[in-house]
Amino acid sequence: MATKIYIVYYSMYGHIEELAKEIQRGASSVKGVEAKLWQVSETLPQDVLEKMNAPQKSNVPVISPNKLPEADGFVFGFPTRFGMMCAQFKAFLDSTGGLWQQQRLVGKPAGLFTSTASQGGGQETTVLTAVTQLAHHGMIFVPTGYASGNGMFDMAKVKGGSPYGAGTFATPADRVPTELELEQAFFQGKHIATIAKKLKQSN
Repeated sequence: MATKIYIVYYSMYGHIEELAKEIQRGASSVKGVEAKLWQVSETLPQDVLEKMNAPQKSNVPVISPNKLPEADGFVFGFPTRFGMMCAQFKAFLDSTGGLWQQQRLVGKPAGLFTSTASQGGGQETTVLTAVTQLAHHGMIFVPTGYASGNGMFDMAKVKGGSPYGAGTFATPADRVPTELELEQAFFQGKHIATIAKKLKQSN
């Protein structure tokens, strides 16, 4: 049976979604792995989103908590809000209490990725403060470390990401993830998929 990796994310302006697609490509590059994109529900009303100039959501399906146990591994992505995960993703995780009660996610590997508005806006803290969510579910946090390549040491370019996971910057509004950021995202997907596959085969 194929190893299933679910990339679950919230993206308001598309930056996180672009990283998610690259993570999916990385995970899918591992033989015997099926990687699927999911987004979480929006919690803001439409009139507020319009005032924030948020574009329409893509056609990526919205996930419900009861789908999570199907996966062998996860990569969760969300933008920062004051150095922590955004409320939309927190609301989704708050709805997983039933899975926690039944211990349905224990032992599953999971990685995290994020976007911020500035270099000091939470590239590391957003991921670190989210690890508590994994711990309470008994999931295994899988960071990327510095294994994604020499780009992690490149000081000549502005880039998101950290040893904890892939990342990008959401400002200016027309900025898109850079080649270095996409490299780390691809590696993260491949890394999680490889580990999830090994764990599945060992059971």
